[in-house]
Amino acid sequence: MRKWLGMVGVWGGLAVVLIAVNLQILEKQRILDDGRTVLLALRPVDPRSLMQGDYMILRYDQTVVAAHHDAPALDGRIVVALDADGVATFRRFDDGTPPAGDEQNLRYKVRAPSGFGVATDQVELTIGAESFFFQEGHGDLYAEARYGILKVAPDGSSVLAGLADAGRRPIRP
Repeated sequence: MRKWLGMVGVWGGLAVVLIAVNLQILEKQRILDDGRTVLLALRPVDPRSLMQGDYMILRYDQTVVAAHHDAPALDGRIVVALDADGVATFRRFDDGTPPAGDEQNLRYKVRAPSGFGVATDQVELTIGAESFFFQEGHGDLYAEARYGILKVAPDGSSVLAGLADAGRRPIRP
């Protein structure tokens, strides 16, 4: 009897984990399908990792992220203004006022860069994905990236959908 109850517990726990993971996947897919497209200007960077394959660290331009010391909380939302092409510019921290038609909420977190001995003035506000992995050999193509393409839900949750060049065209290998 105990062995049977133990097996039920193991399988039940596994089922709960699988259900939770699949619900998160479905939520991200819903954002990709129905979310508003927002372009975030990137700061130029091009690091690569030999252990993980080719990737690009994404750091958003100062026009998108505000100074961390102004953030009212460690986690929250900012409101960005969108131009006619969907390019975002920081407008304010969310104060509960519903966004206007040309505005979009974006979730943020205040984080310190990894490493020991990091000074507090190096803490930065991050939005969404911080890295973009791509197939080996496509580094030169993605070196032209100037915008991150995010799909954003009304609550500010976002999913990185790709990168765009200076002409705001998605980069496709």
